[in-house]
Amino acid sequence: MNLYAVFNRDGGTFRTTDMDAYCAHALRAFEGAGHEIECHVVSGDKVVETMERAAAMPGIEGLIAGGGDGTISAAAGIAWKSGITLGVVPAGTMNLFARSLKLPLDIWQVLDALAVATPENIDIASANGRSFVHQFSAGMHARMVRYRNSMTFASRLGKMRASTRAAIGVMFNPPEFEVEFNAGGQTGYRKVSAISVSNNEFGRDPLMFADRLNRGRLGFYIADPLRPIGVAKLVFDILRGRLKENPAVTAMTATELELHFPKKRHDVRCVIDGELLPMDRDVHLKVHAGELKVLVNEPQPREEQEHDGSGI
Repeated sequence: MNLYAVFNRDGGTFRTTDMDAYCAHALRAFEGAGHEIECHVVSGDKVVETMERAAAMPGIEGLIAGGGDGTISAAAGIAWKSGITLGVVPAGTMNLFARSLKLPLDIWQVLDALAVATPENIDIASANGRSFVHQFSAGMHARMVRYRNSMTFASRLGKMRASTRAAIGVMFNPPEFEVEFNAGGQTGYRKVSAISVSNNEFGRDPLMFADRLNRGRLGFYIADPLRPIGVAKLVFDILRGRLKENPAVTAMTATELELHFPKKRHDVRCVIDGELLPMDRDVHLKVHAGELKVLVNEPQPREEQEHDGSGI
């Protein structure tokens, strides 16, 4: 394949990596497996435009993207719209998409793995036309990210500490808001503290990522209005891999989902693949089954599971 690699030098692990040596290793790994590849290390503010320019080049068949979840999410959207193959180098804090793909999380090992990987079609989702590979969320998660972003940190460990402090802050001040939804014909009105819509259903891992990305459906999770003790119980159940068993949580699936927020509120935010963004009062979410081509070492399971689309 004719590949173009873009590595975000400001992303997580890359900040403390010899990027000249890293690119040399990438060239050896991919060229040794019979690929052609260009390797480019750019600053965070240049990543998206560099990837877009690469995807538009004649003859480019695949984009190798390295960075945190935000970089990888942007790369997935570019690869999806361009119809080229995506290779994921997880250099961030959580690396949730790479975990779903069952890729090595070591940035050196993953190059060797991707060089001999095979393309596979998986699902990607969108919220009002903006693509995402992990999740769209509103409520507690958005408030936590807002709290975290107000803190100063300069390292991966610092970000994790800031996230912990922000989570504690949300525990003692959980939001409450109204939402109307239509999940594949199942409608409802709820007061909630949190909404999460995932690209395929979450598995039982406490990090809350999909263990399969080819089911062709969104996971939809809503949490009733919570007080601090309720938030603590929810966190405890998530850590035990029992999100769906929490009594405050309703879970369902759909291929398309309409959300309407009836009360206009100032400065409302959502989180899409880790990025805090303004949120419209009407949000249309959709799964695009099998439309993203990625490099994988371990094929996604294909067995069909019985499912009736009802709440869990």
